[in-house]
Amino acid sequence: MAELYSLDVKTGEEKKLTGFNDEYLDSHEVIVPEPFRYEGKNGYTMEGYVIHPAGYEPGKKYPAVLEIHGGPKGVSGGVFFHEMQCLASDGYFVIFSNPRGSDGRGEAYADITEAFGRDDFADLMEFTDQALAHCPDIDENRVGICGGSYGGFMCNWMIGHTDRYGAAVSQRSISNYATKCLYTDIGYYANRLQMEAYPWEDFHKVWSMSPLSGAVNAKTPTLFLQSDEDYRCWMGDAIQMFSAVKRQGTDAKLVLFHGENHELSRSGKPENRMTRLKELEDWFEKYLKKI
Repeated sequence: MAELYSLDVKTGEEKKLTGFNDEYLDSHEVIVPEPFRYEGKNGYTMEGYVIHPAGYEPGKKYPAVLEIHGGPKGVSGGVFFHEMQCLASDGYFVIFSNPRGSDGRGEAYADITEAFGRDDFADLMEFTDQALAHCPDIDENRVGICGGSYGGFMCNWMIGHTDRYGAAVSQRSISNYATKCLYTDIGYYANRLQMEAYPWEDFHKVWSMSPLSGAVNAKTPTLFLQSDEDYRCWMGDAIQMFSAVKRQGTDAKLVLFHGENHELSRSGKPENRMTRLKELEDWFEKYLKKI
Protein backbone atom coordinates (compact mmCIF):
# COMPACT_ATOMS: atom_id res chain seq x y z
CA MET A 1 0.00 0.00 0.00
CA ALA A 2 1.30 3.46 -0.88
CA GLU A 3 2.38 5.75 1.94
CA LEU A 4 1.80 9.50 2.20
CA TYR A 5 4.73 11.89 2.60
CA SER A 6 5.09 15.65 2.92
CA LEU A 7 7.92 17.64 1.34
CA ASP A 8 9.14 21.02 2.51
CA VAL A 9 9.95 22.75 -0.77
CA LYS A 10 12.19 25.25 0.99
CA THR A 11 14.39 22.82 2.92
CA GLY A 12 13.87 19.65 0.90
CA GLU A 13 12.97 17.81 4.09
CA GLU A 14 10.77 14.78 3.52
CA LYS A 15 8.47 13.53 6.28
CA LYS A 16 6.53 10.27 6.33
CA LEU A 17 2.93 10.86 7.42
CA THR A 18 1.48 7.34 7.36
CA GLY A 19 2.68 3.90 8.37
CA PHE A 20 0.30 1.46 6.72
CA ASN A 21 3.07 -1.03 5.94
CA ASP A 22 5.23 -0.70 9.05
CA GLU A 23 3.95 -3.79 10.85
CA TYR A 24 4.26 -5.91 7.71
CA LEU A 25 7.76 -4.68 6.91
CA ASP A 26 8.89 -5.44 10.45
CA SER A 27 8.35 -9.15 9.77
CA HIS A 28 8.99 -9.45 6.02
CA GLU A 29 12.01 -8.87 3.83
CA VAL A 30 11.67 -6.67 0.74
CA ILE A 31 14.58 -7.28 -1.62
CA VAL A 32 15.72 -4.41 -3.82
CA PRO A 33 16.25 -5.42 -7.49
CA GLU A 34 19.91 -5.39 -8.50
CA PRO A 35 20.63 -4.05 -12.02
CA PHE A 36 23.34 -5.38 -14.31
CA ARG A 37 24.36 -4.59 -17.87
CA TYR A 38 25.81 -6.45 -20.82
CA GLU A 39 26.44 -5.88 -24.50
CA GLY A 40 23.63 -7.58 -26.38
CA LYS A 41 23.96 -9.45 -29.65
CA ASN A 42 21.30 -7.03 -30.94
CA GLY A 43 23.81 -4.14 -30.82
CA TYR A 44 22.34 -2.51 -27.72
CA THR A 45 23.71 -2.20 -24.21
CA MET A 46 21.12 -4.24 -22.35
CA GLU A 47 20.05 -3.88 -18.74
CA GLY A 48 18.63 -6.64 -16.63
CA TYR A 49 17.61 -7.02 -13.01
CA VAL A 50 17.87 -9.75 -10.42
CA ILE A 51 16.08 -10.12 -7.10
CA HIS A 52 17.84 -12.50 -4.74
CA PRO A 53 15.79 -15.04 -2.79
CA ALA A 54 14.95 -14.19 0.80
CA GLY A 55 17.60 -15.52 3.16
CA TYR A 56 20.02 -15.89 0.26
CA GLU A 57 23.12 -17.97 1.06
CA PRO A 58 25.96 -17.50 -1.48
CA GLY A 59 27.22 -20.82 -2.79
CA LYS A 60 23.84 -22.52 -2.50
CA LYS A 61 21.87 -23.36 -5.65
CA TYR A 62 18.41 -21.86 -6.09
CA PRO A 63 15.64 -22.06 -8.71
CA ALA A 64 14.77 -18.92 -10.65
CA VAL A 65 11.82 -17.38 -12.47
CA LEU A 66 12.13 -15.16 -15.54
CA GLU A 67 9.36 -12.54 -15.32
CA ILE A 68 8.19 -10.96 -18.60
CA HIS A 69 6.33 -7.65 -18.50
CA GLY A 70 3.20 -6.74 -20.43
CA GLY A 71 2.84 -4.38 -23.34
CA PRO A 72 4.96 -5.15 -25.22
CA LYS A 73 5.54 -1.42 -24.77
CA GLY A 74 5.74 -1.80 -21.03
CA VAL A 75 8.93 -1.47 -19.04
CA SER A 76 10.42 -3.12 -15.95
CA GLY A 77 12.76 -1.46 -13.48
CA GLY A 78 14.14 -1.44 -10.00
CA VAL A 79 10.80 -0.90 -8.28
CA PHE A 80 8.53 -2.87 -5.97
CA PHE A 81 6.50 -5.52 -7.77
CA HIS A 82 4.37 -7.68 -5.49
CA GLU A 83 4.43 -10.90 -7.52
CA MET A 84 8.22 -10.80 -7.79
CA GLN A 85 8.62 -10.23 -4.06
CA CYS A 86 6.32 -13.20 -3.35
CA LEU A 87 8.51 -15.42 -5.52
CA ALA A 88 11.68 -14.16 -3.87
CA SER A 89 10.09 -14.81 -0.48
CA ASP A 90 9.44 -18.38 -1.62
CA GLY A 91 13.14 -18.92 -2.33
CA TYR A 92 13.50 -18.03 -6.02
CA PHE A 93 15.85 -15.76 -7.84
CA VAL A 94 13.66 -13.45 -9.94
CA ILE A 95 15.21 -12.18 -13.16
CA PHE A 96 13.71 -9.67 -15.58
CA SER A 97 14.70 -7.28 -18.35
CA ASN A 98 13.36 -5.10 -21.16
CA PRO A 99 13.71 -6.90 -24.49
CA ARG A 100 13.19 -5.16 -27.80
CA GLY A 101 9.59 -3.99 -27.97
CA SER A 102 9.82 -2.36 -24.53
CA ASP A 103 9.40 1.34 -23.84
CA GLY A 104 12.04 3.73 -22.58
CA ARG A 105 14.68 3.50 -25.31
CA GLY A 106 13.08 5.23 -28.25
CA GLU A 107 10.71 4.17 -31.00
CA ALA A 108 13.29 2.22 -33.00
CA TYR A 109 13.83 -0.08 -30.03
CA ALA A 110 10.14 -0.33 -29.17
CA ASP A 111 8.88 -1.01 -32.70
CA ILE A 112 8.92 -4.76 -33.33
CA THR A 113 6.11 -4.79 -35.88
CA GLU A 114 6.30 -8.11 -37.76
CA ALA A 115 9.07 -9.23 -35.36
CA PHE A 116 6.97 -10.45 -32.41
CA GLY A 117 8.34 -13.79 -31.23
CA ARG A 118 11.62 -13.20 -33.06
CA ASP A 119 13.53 -10.17 -31.77
CA ASP A 120 12.00 -10.25 -28.29
CA PHE A 121 12.43 -14.02 -28.01
CA ALA A 122 16.11 -13.76 -28.99
CA ASP A 123 16.65 -11.04 -26.39
CA LEU A 124 14.99 -13.03 -23.61
CA MET A 125 16.97 -16.15 -24.42
CA GLU A 126 20.20 -14.16 -24.35
CA PHE A 127 19.15 -12.44 -21.15
CA THR A 128 18.62 -15.83 -19.51
CA ASP A 129 22.18 -16.79 -20.47
CA GLN A 130 23.51 -13.51 -19.10
CA ALA A 131 21.54 -13.84 -15.85
CA LEU A 132 22.90 -17.35 -15.31
CA ALA A 133 26.43 -16.04 -15.83
CA HIS A 134 25.80 -13.06 -13.53
CA CYS A 135 24.22 -15.23 -10.81
CA PRO A 136 26.10 -18.56 -10.69
CA ASP A 137 23.94 -19.67 -7.76
CA ILE A 138 20.95 -20.06 -10.09
CA ASP A 139 20.38 -23.70 -10.97
CA GLU A 140 20.16 -23.61 -14.77
CA ASN A 141 18.00 -26.74 -14.73
CA ARG A 142 15.37 -25.07 -12.54
CA VAL A 143 14.43 -21.86 -14.33
CA GLY A 144 10.78 -21.04 -14.99
CA ILE A 145 9.02 -18.31 -16.96
CA CYS A 146 6.05 -16.17 -15.99
CA GLY A 147 4.21 -13.26 -17.57
CA GLY A 148 0.86 -11.65 -18.21
CA SER A 149 -0.82 -10.06 -21.24
CA TYR A 150 2.06 -9.59 -23.70
CA GLY A 151 4.12 -11.47 -21.10
CA GLY A 152 1.56 -14.26 -21.42
CA PHE A 153 1.95 -14.14 -25.20
CA MET A 154 5.71 -14.58 -24.74
CA CYS A 155 5.24 -17.48 -22.33
CA ASN A 156 2.99 -19.18 -24.88
CA TRP A 157 5.48 -18.45 -27.65
CA MET A 158 8.49 -19.65 -25.69
CA ILE A 159 7.05 -23.01 -24.67
CA GLY A 160 6.54 -23.75 -28.37
CA HIS A 161 10.06 -22.73 -29.38
CA THR A 162 12.36 -23.92 -26.58
CA ASP A 163 12.38 -26.55 -23.86
CA ARG A 164 15.04 -24.92 -21.69
CA TYR A 165 12.57 -23.75 -19.02
CA GLY A 166 11.32 -26.11 -16.35
CA ALA A 167 7.84 -24.64 -15.94
CA ALA A 168 5.71 -21.76 -17.20
CA VAL A 169 2.86 -19.66 -15.84
CA SER A 170 0.97 -17.90 -18.63
CA GLN A 171 -1.47 -15.24 -17.44
CA ARG A 172 -4.21 -13.34 -19.37
CA SER A 173 -2.43 -14.46 -22.51
CA ILE A 174 -2.60 -14.37 -26.29
CA SER A 175 -2.28 -17.50 -28.40
CA ASN A 176 -4.14 -17.02 -31.69
CA TYR A 177 -4.13 -13.71 -33.56
CA ALA A 178 -6.53 -15.15 -36.14
CA THR A 179 -9.28 -15.17 -33.51
CA LYS A 180 -8.07 -12.47 -31.09
CA CYS A 181 -8.69 -9.82 -33.73
CA LEU A 182 -12.36 -10.85 -33.82
CA TYR A 183 -13.33 -10.91 -30.15
CA THR A 184 -11.26 -8.47 -28.07
CA ASP A 185 -11.47 -4.75 -27.39
CA ILE A 186 -8.19 -3.99 -29.21
CA GLY A 187 -8.54 -6.67 -31.86
CA TYR A 188 -9.73 -4.30 -34.55
CA TYR A 189 -6.37 -2.52 -34.64
CA ALA A 190 -3.88 -4.77 -32.79
CA ASN A 191 -3.17 -7.02 -35.77
CA ARG A 192 -2.44 -4.02 -37.97
CA LEU A 193 0.03 -2.64 -35.43
CA GLN A 194 1.74 -5.92 -34.63
CA MET A 195 1.92 -7.77 -37.93
CA GLU A 196 0.24 -5.52 -40.48
CA ALA A 197 -2.21 -8.23 -41.46
CA TYR A 198 -5.60 -9.69 -40.66
CA PRO A 199 -6.30 -13.40 -41.20
CA TRP A 200 -8.42 -12.75 -44.30
CA GLU A 201 -5.53 -10.79 -45.82
CA ASP A 202 -2.55 -13.04 -45.00
CA PHE A 203 -3.52 -16.03 -42.93
CA HIS A 204 -0.06 -17.60 -43.13
CA LYS A 205 1.59 -14.54 -41.58
CA VAL A 206 -1.03 -14.23 -38.83
CA TRP A 207 -0.86 -17.93 -37.99
CA SER A 208 2.95 -18.08 -38.04
CA MET A 209 3.10 -15.22 -35.51
CA SER A 210 0.54 -16.86 -33.22
CA PRO A 211 1.93 -18.95 -30.32
CA LEU A 212 -0.70 -21.61 -31.01
CA SER A 213 1.18 -22.53 -34.18
CA GLY A 214 4.09 -23.77 -32.06
CA ALA A 215 2.04 -25.63 -29.46
CA VAL A 216 2.79 -28.94 -31.16
CA ASN A 217 6.34 -28.59 -29.82
CA ALA A 218 5.37 -27.67 -26.25
CA LYS A 219 7.13 -29.80 -23.65
CA THR A 220 7.10 -27.30 -20.75
CA PRO A 221 4.54 -27.88 -17.96
CA THR A 222 2.34 -24.79 -18.14
CA LEU A 223 -0.24 -23.20 -15.87
CA PHE A 224 -2.76 -20.87 -17.54
CA LEU A 225 -4.38 -18.23 -15.30
CA GLN A 226 -7.29 -16.42 -16.93
CA SER A 227 -10.24 -14.18 -16.07
CA ASP A 228 -13.55 -14.94 -17.75
CA GLU A 229 -14.42 -11.24 -18.25
CA ASP A 230 -11.07 -10.21 -19.71
CA TYR A 231 -11.97 -8.47 -22.97
CA ARG A 232 -8.36 -7.45 -23.68
CA CYS A 233 -7.03 -11.01 -23.74
CA TRP A 234 -10.13 -13.15 -24.05
CA MET A 235 -10.29 -16.53 -22.31
CA GLY A 236 -10.70 -18.25 -25.68
CA ASP A 237 -6.98 -17.80 -26.29
CA ALA A 238 -6.05 -19.39 -22.96
CA ILE A 239 -8.44 -22.28 -23.59
CA GLN A 240 -7.04 -22.89 -27.08
CA MET A 241 -3.42 -22.92 -25.88
CA PHE A 242 -4.22 -25.04 -22.83
CA SER A 243 -6.06 -27.61 -24.96
CA ALA A 244 -3.28 -27.73 -27.55
CA VAL A 245 -0.57 -28.24 -24.92
CA LYS A 246 -2.58 -30.99 -23.23
CA ARG A 247 -2.98 -32.75 -26.57
CA GLN A 248 0.81 -33.04 -26.80
CA GLY A 249 0.82 -35.04 -23.56
CA THR A 250 2.42 -32.15 -21.68
CA ASP A 251 1.16 -31.32 -18.21
CA ALA A 252 -1.01 -28.21 -18.22
CA LYS A 253 -3.62 -26.66 -15.97
CA LEU A 254 -6.20 -23.95 -16.66
CA VAL A 255 -7.65 -21.83 -13.85
CA LEU A 256 -10.52 -19.49 -14.76
CA PHE A 257 -11.50 -16.67 -12.42
CA HIS A 258 -15.22 -15.90 -12.62
CA GLY A 259 -16.18 -12.24 -12.69
CA GLU A 260 -12.62 -10.96 -13.04
CA ASN A 261 -11.07 -8.99 -15.89
CA HIS A 262 -7.64 -8.03 -17.25
CA GLU A 263 -6.82 -6.33 -13.93
CA LEU A 264 -7.18 -9.43 -11.74
CA SER A 265 -3.62 -9.30 -10.40
CA ARG A 266 -3.88 -5.59 -9.59
CA SER A 267 -7.45 -4.86 -8.55
CA GLY A 268 -9.30 -8.17 -8.48
CA LYS A 269 -11.24 -9.46 -5.50
CA PRO A 270 -8.78 -10.10 -2.64
CA GLU A 271 -9.68 -13.79 -2.39
CA ASN A 272 -9.09 -14.26 -6.12
CA ARG A 273 -5.80 -12.39 -6.03
CA MET A 274 -4.66 -14.68 -3.21
CA THR A 275 -5.80 -17.76 -5.14
CA ARG A 276 -3.92 -16.58 -8.23
CA LEU A 277 -0.67 -16.26 -6.29
CA LYS A 278 -1.24 -19.61 -4.57
CA GLU A 279 -1.78 -21.37 -7.91
CA LEU A 280 1.35 -19.72 -9.33
CA GLU A 281 3.48 -20.60 -6.31
CA ASP A 282 2.21 -24.20 -6.19
CA TRP A 283 3.00 -24.73 -9.88
CA PHE A 284 6.58 -23.56 -9.55
CA GLU A 285 6.93 -25.50 -6.30
CA LYS A 286 5.89 -28.66 -8.14
CA TYR A 287 8.25 -28.29 -11.08
CA LEU A 288 11.18 -26.15 -9.95
CA LYS A 289 11.71 -27.24 -6.36
CA LYS A 290 10.74 -30.90 -6.25
CA ILE A 291 13.49 -32.22 -8.52
